[in-house]
Amino acid sequence: MRVLHVISEMGAGGAEALVAGMASAGGDVGWESAVACGGGFRVEALRAAGLPVFDVPVARRSPVGVLKAARAVRVAVRRFRPDVLVAHNVSASLVARLASPRRKVVTVFHGVAEAEVGSAAKVLDRVSSVVVTVADAAARKLTDAGLRSVTVIPNAVFPTVPSADRATVRARLGTGVNVPVALCPARLEPQKRHDVLLEAWAQIPGEAELWLAGDGSLRASLEAAAPARVRFLGTRTDVRDLLEAADVTVLTSDWEGMPIALLESLAANRPVVASDVDGVREVLAGGGGVLVPRRSPAQTAKALRGLLFSPAARSVAASHDGSADAHTLMKSYDELLRTVLEGR
Repeated sequence: MRVLHVISEMGAGGAEALVAGMASAGGDVGWESAVACGGGFRVEALRAAGLPVFDVPVARRSPVGVLKAARAVRVAVRRFRPDVLVAHNVSASLVARLASPRRKVVTVFHGVAEAEVGSAAKVLDRVSSVVVTVADAAARKLTDAGLRSVTVIPNAVFPTVPSADRATVRARLGTGVNVPVALCPARLEPQKRHDVLLEAWAQIPGEAELWLAGDGSLRASLEAAAPARVRFLGTRTDVRDLLEAADVTVLTSDWEGMPIALLESLAANRPVVASDVDGVREVLAGGGGVLVPRRSPAQTAKALRGLLFSPAARSVAASHDGSADAHTLMKSYDELLRTVLEGR
């Protein structure tokens, strides 16, 4: 089965991590995989692994941009000749449908802001052959908005190992081995509410450090507002190493689909402090951390203080029942795609 993944970019986000994992592991389930995208640091690794990557201009939600992207994906379709297109999120699904009107387009819906759910459901109802969501809450929202059928396949983490140990990573960053460290692996965009996190961090005593792994449109304003002991690390390709070196992961988002960053944290046995929002709630349903009210710096600070300065508390908080594994995820997608193709 020839599978073409269509996604806006292949940078540091959770959807991008899922595409990289699925494309790389596709051979295990009998896929020949390719990716059509607008660039990003993951492209080099995909090409090094022998996977075709087709350049597509980022649509940016403009009509002209969508048409340009669709033309580029049409070229990818003509060259790769996929059996099915797997489009990640709404704009990529529209681009995929315009590029290939007769092929099946399977959408993987990673989530949108609450105000956009209705319009997303309308678009997906028109352009998608099948819609997959990464969490139960997202499926309920789409069906409540009028989408007729949604399949849920929870996100999973593809196996990786750190390339450096805790002491080595900390030495590179100039951080002492015994300094408590919280890691926030998230794009510096409004959804992630770093402003809430920075306000919470101002209430953390001692020499503890906050590492922000990610970049985005809010970086300058966040740097200007940041209290002491906050490190802006930019976009990173070594998040697994950072998790090895950190003590706690923190995420203060307003909304999430099913954040890969938290799944990676659980896989690394690092406890999580995160907003009690859909998606996150599902990740932590079996334990693994502390949920705090959304937009609550005080409660976020309290949870961080409780974990950063107590190895025993971290050990208890990190205990969890586990989550879906990559093998199960690939098997679920393979069965779905083959069922879709049999129905054409």
